[in-house]
Amino acid sequence: MFSNLSTLILWPTVGAFVLFFIPGTSKRTGQIALTASLMAFLHSIFLWLFFDYSTAKFQFVEQIQLLGAPPSSFLNFYIGIDGISLFFIILTTFLIPACILVGWSSIIKYKKEYMIAFLILESLMLSVFCMLDLLLFYIFFESVLIPMFIIIGVWGSRERKIRAAYQLFLYTLFGSVFMLIGILFIFFQTGTTDLQILLTTEFSERRQILLWLAFFASFAVKVPMVPVHIWLPEAHVEAPTAGSVILAGILLKLGAYGFLRFSIPMFPQATIYFAPLIFTMSVIAIIYTSLTTLRQIDLKKIIAYSSVAHMNFVTIGLFSLNAQGIEGSLLLMLSHGLVSSALFLCIGILYDRYHTRLIHYYGGLVQIMPLFAVIFLFFTVANMGLPGTSSFVGEFLILVGAFQVNTLVATLAATGMILGAAYSLWLYNRVCFTNLKLHYLQNYSDMNRREFFILLPFIIGVVWMGFYPQCFLEAMHASVINITAVTPLH
Repeated sequence: MFSNLSTLILWPTVGAFVLFFIPGTSKRTGQIALTASLMAFLHSIFLWLFFDYSTAKFQFVEQIQLLGAPPSSFLNFYIGIDGISLFFIILTTFLIPACILVGWSSIIKYKKEYMIAFLILESLMLSVFCMLDLLLFYIFFESVLIPMFIIIGVWGSRERKIRAAYQLFLYTLFGSVFMLIGILFIFFQTGTTDLQILLTTEFSERRQILLWLAFFASFAVKVPMVPVHIWLPEAHVEAPTAGSVILAGILLKLGAYGFLRFSIPMFPQATIYFAPLIFTMSVIAIIYTSLTTLRQIDLKKIIAYSSVAHMNFVTIGLFSLNAQGIEGSLLLMLSHGLVSSALFLCIGILYDRYHTRLIHYYGGLVQIMPLFAVIFLFFTVANMGLPGTSSFVGEFLILVGAFQVNTLVATLAATGMILGAAYSLWLYNRVCFTNLKLHYLQNYSDMNRREFFILLPFIIGVVWMGFYPQCFLEAMHASVINITAVTPLH
């Protein structure tokens, strides 16, 4: 049972289904949601244990014919994972229990619906990372927006939450229309949307360029790349804490995952053709968003803009098209999923107590919240990419990969690490040191036990990846080598 992908996707779905029949006032809603999400996490760990590191082939494959007959298969429920998607699945199942625990006491209105939204969101995200059919991938890729739209619009914290929810929905949906046209074109040309067949199908160079642009329109918004990044800070600021955790931890990875799963292996010549464009856009984004971060006064916006910089670091690694760059990108995405999510959890802890995210209200927290100050410092230096933390390994490998392709791009990208240290340390100094503002901060309480134990697994994960990244690299190596082998550079 624990080597079955469809069962993994069903755990949160079953949990959401059970919650439909539980009264909204019941205290068991949180327990049922937490149990379903923890079962999914346990299942994903078993997948890792049973995973074969030696092959690049998709594993735990399941296939159900929905429409059409082979070889013209249409809407083929075809799932499987390789070393690239394995850790995204584990990250998804790891973050959802944390989101449920965050809303345990802070969510009062529509608590049952809140739990159902996150469980459905988990099922959809797991389906995205497992799906090997192009059309069904698109359906689940876009379906993720629906629960996220509801989470921001219903449980957001400020007046502009509806506007932010619509901005998220419209930006991402508009880009994906071109991807849908591209998928339909592929189907009418090849007669299939089966990824395994499409990876062995050769398109002419002109068609590759057009299809690559169609997919790029969707994935670039999800990353997000400048100038289509405007929706992200708005969505983060208005979302509840758990919404920001999932947005930073998983949803930002969907675009980069799409590049790696579809654009690079299916359209290799177009990938080479457009690599300079990606490098240019990514370097501009890293420097621009890092400088923008320095002038923000909202705690969430600082982490949101830093997320844009980190994710554009990832795209540089992906389009370096060598093993070091791609593996570094995968590690940095996993690291960002832990570090950025934990920083949003820390900001949520402050917001629950003081009901503001504006920096000038804070100061001197090290005197009244010493445990919080220590943990916040740990994740701040992890966000900077300090050696010994998970981000350093990913960023170092990306720079090694980029340096082999373009030394100027690698040098300019490295300035992002310097600016990252600047805004991270300045943020920490303003929040935890300077003078204690007693006329603003009157209710003193350090982190409670629940908050500490939510953050403890994040600390363990960051240190583990920082000191022993090999166990992650070994699992993804065969799949990464298989992708680099199809590009014309090799």
